[in-house]
Amino acid sequence: MSAHVSSPEITFHPEHSGSTKKIWRTFWILSLLTIIELVIGLVIYNIHKGENPNATLVLAFKGMVCILTMAKAYYIVSIFMHLGDEVRNLIMTIVVPLVLFVWFIIAFLSDGNSWKNLRNTNAGSKPYTEQKVEHKAPAAVEQGDKK
Repeated sequence: MSAHVSSPEITFHPEHSGSTKKIWRTFWILSLLTIIELVIGLVIYNIHKGENPNATLVLAFKGMVCILTMAKAYYIVSIFMHLGDEVRNLIMTIVVPLVLFVWFIIAFLSDGNSWKNLRNTNAGSKPYTEQKVEHKAPAAVEQGDKK
């Protein structure tokens, strides 16, 4: 009997399926987006380091980084968390509360900032002025003091 007899149940022949190609394509897309984000970050750094930084240009670049980050999040959730293959109702069950949660965070931060700014100013109210109030003692007490 031969020592290297293998049964068909334990033989292993790796085959690349379509899902593996999909994962590799997503890997390269995410790598490209990350490299673009890093380049934009270096551009922002150099703009800040310059003599006359342009705030509008920096804000535009930061907006681009936010958009690229959202695209990366979409790919990660869609491919690696397999949400892209699910039915629409399940996707909406996850996405709608997430969007509401992000909206709540933005609303609470905006409201808190507004409250902080109003608290640090007089919020349009009339300035406080001290009023002199003369206290008159009752007549009985005044007569008692004279004795």
